[in-house]
Amino acid sequence: MPTRMADDEKTTKVPKSRLARTARFGSLVGGQGVKWTATNAANRLRSDEKAQAATQARAMDLADQLVKQLGQMKGAAMKIGQVLSTVDFDLIPEEEREEFKARLAALRDDAPKVAFKDMRKVAEQDLGGPLKEFFARFDEQPIAAASIGQVYRAATHDGDEVAVKIQYPGVAEAVETDLRNVQLLVPLLKRMAPGMDAKALLAELRERIADELDYEIEAQNQRRVHRAFRGHPYVVVPAVHTALSGRRVLVTQFVDGETFEAVKRRSDDERDRFAEIAFRFFYGLLDRERIAAGDPHPGNYLLCADGRVCFLDFGLIRHVDADYLAGEQALARAVVHGDAEGVHHWLATLGYLPEPDEFDPERVLEQLQTAGEWYFTTGFRRLDPEYVRHLVEVGSSPRSEYFDYMRRQTLPPQALLIRRMEGLLFGVLGELRAGGDWGRLALEYIAGEPPSTPLGQAEAAYLGARA
Repeated sequence: MPTRMADDEKTTKVPKSRLARTARFGSLVGGQGVKWTATNAANRLRSDEKAQAATQARAMDLADQLVKQLGQMKGAAMKIGQVLSTVDFDLIPEEEREEFKARLAALRDDAPKVAFKDMRKVAEQDLGGPLKEFFARFDEQPIAAASIGQVYRAATHDGDEVAVKIQYPGVAEAVETDLRNVQLLVPLLKRMAPGMDAKALLAELRERIADELDYEIEAQNQRRVHRAFRGHPYVVVPAVHTALSGRRVLVTQFVDGETFEAVKRRSDDERDRFAEIAFRFFYGLLDRERIAAGDPHPGNYLLCADGRVCFLDFGLIRHVDADYLAGEQALARAVVHGDAEGVHHWLATLGYLPEPDEFDPERVLEQLQTAGEWYFTTGFRRLDPEYVRHLVEVGSSPRSEYFDYMRRQTLPPQALLIRRMEGLLFGVLGELRAGGDWGRLALEYIAGEPPSTPLGQAEAAYLGARA
């Protein structure tokens, strides 16, 4: 989540030297490559048990170095780490895997601390003049900080309260270098997750992160989502102040509200309502607008005083092809209906099965039904962190009876942010200890079934009035 910062922080320069950043990537890859070669050679003389332990120890050392290097490099390197936090790495010992993923995800919090005078220069260069020409008030203390920029509160000369996101100085050059160097990580990722199509995954990451760096693209995304939910009965998406925004500055409506941590302390009914709204927002956005929003982490939700929920940050998104989304929905329906042949067909068609004939239809059906139990099964269920961890374990643990299948499957590029959205949202719902008939809600978006709750009925009326 974004971090608060003291006003007297010294400037931290985002390292932008192409040679320095390339050297760090190269050092990580080269050093680890030598260590893996030595481990593999020694394993020939070890028992199977000792060889496995040595391989896992080497994987953990690689994981430690990956977190360390990506954290030091900021920019795209940090974002790569955050997105990779949703990938299950087979060779990381089971008892260490969630901790490793949490450390990658925590790179979001290790944001550069950049003094206001340096952030002001970026904003004024982008705007074409001093801040006072564009804002009646500009608070120098940031209200949030993340891997690519900081957010400030201000007021326009028209009296509008706004949030101003400014990109870190030098981060664009750093990201450009990182995106060229990211292919160097392919051999490392293949060692930790042999079944993953690392090249395709990193190609998708390059495209998504390049988009996120350009705030004009994020502004376009947010305007589209804002229009899609304008006047919605329980969803708020801040409007963009286009005239004040540019490539490195994004100005949006300021929305006040309770943070996720405050919502967690509310009653069951209030948390359940908040959670259903989040579910409907992300799945509705995917179903109706074909937008996969890849950053539904807790820092991007606010509960407004009027009961609506505000959603923030639309930098990491993907516009999903209509045919691909239809295939994903057909796959989900096949799982719900217990159609093993249909599940196998759609997994192969969408690109999850590199060698389709090697996968038994009944077995892949059971695999998806087990891993997605909360989503594919109707009936009221109150989620909690323990249940989330359980499903993560049966969905990716080496102790899972389907592990041999999972490690030979791949993740299609268009599925990357869909799966990230689903996984992070599931984790959020678990943290909320939210209750609902999640399977029935899902059927509204994958099978076009009628609304199953009052919130669904309110949304249907809203959409009907807009048609």
